Amino acid sequence: MAFNKYQIIKGAVSYELVNFIFNYFLLKRDAVKWMYERNVTYDNGMFGTWTDEQIPNTYSHYADPVMETLLMKVLPVMTQETGLNLVPTYSYARIYKKGDELKRHKDRPSCEISTTINLGGEPWPIFLEPSGEEGKEGTKVLLEVGDMLVYSGCELEHWREPFEGTTCGQVFLHYNHVNGPFAEKNRFDKRPMLGVPPIRNT
Repeated sequence: MAFNKYQIIKGAVSYELVNFIFNYFLLKRDAVKWMYERNVTYDNGMFGTWTDEQIPNTYSHYADPVMETLLMKVLPVMTQETGLNLVPTYSYARIYKKGDELKRHKDRPSCEISTTINLGGEPWPIFLEPSGEEGKEGTKVLLEVGDMLVYSGCELEHWREPFEGTTCGQVFLHYNHVNGPFAEKNRFDKRPMLGVPPIRNT
């Protein structure tokens, strides 16, 4: 099967599993917020953050172990649907709030083939520019809970317009093509294994 830059997979993850993950992530956000407000010491890399430069003041988490497990769980689906032999790089999850906006952008090399999965909350469309040309009007994609949008993150501009709801949970799962230019050096996003925070050079 040829992968044509993006496709939607309806019901890729069961409602029961996605609902469990969404409620887990809401609880984790609230627990970390409680710790943060009381100056409880914690390792930000393992508990998530509100300092994401792309969407500041919104809870997000790089490589949460549950999301990294999901990264591996949907790998066979990604391989089957794209027809590509993929290696996982990393997961990233956010709980969006009213007023959040995702600016038009393309992704870094570790996001060569990506998927976004709607975890729950209120629906919030994502827009893609399928021609790969910058600045053009995009294609609107609205995912239901458990649906996946698979896309070429490095090739296609994608964005979300200002969120008018109150809560929306999304997880992004990223992969490289095993025969592509990035697979070897970006395996696990340059980490020794899945589930650990980003490795920063000191």
